[in-house]
Amino acid sequence: MGEEPQTPDLEASDVLLMQHALELASRAAEQGEVPVGAVLVRDGEIIGEGWNAPISRHDPSAHAEIQALRDAGQRVGNYRLPDTTLYVTLEPCVMCAGAIIHARIKRLVFGAYDPKGGAAGSVFDLLPSDERFNHRVKCEGGVLEQACAEQLKAFFKARR
Repeated sequence: MGEEPQTPDLEASDVLLMQHALELASRAAEQGEVPVGAVLVRDGEIIGEGWNAPISRHDPSAHAEIQALRDAGQRVGNYRLPDTTLYVTLEPCVMCAGAIIHARIKRLVFGAYDPKGGAAGSVFDLLPSDERFNHRVKCEGGVLEQACAEQLKAFFKARR
């Protein structure tokens, strides 16, 4: 499999961290969950990780992004997570976008776009464009988009 094209704003670390998020998404798939993974980074250090777990945790809010934010909050002892970048394999939903805003995440990097419920431009444009919020998040989508989308497609194909 060849390398995917990168946009000029991306750094090599963005690709490596998205690959790590893909590995976390595989954990979700192994547990029968929709394969989405998330990694939260500050100053080059991973401070939070998560993968989808709403079925196994009986918790509709246990999306990968929320899991990574919870993990980071516990590790750093604060629900505010400024100067961080969140890497997630799928464009966040509205619920996750709200959590990202409240946590004061600086930057979001996501893989596959979600044409059914994405909140970073696909269906809703809450991140970064909605000026009604007091915090804006820099967003970059489509990082390793093909690999992220293929992981999701393979999961759903296997379930049919």
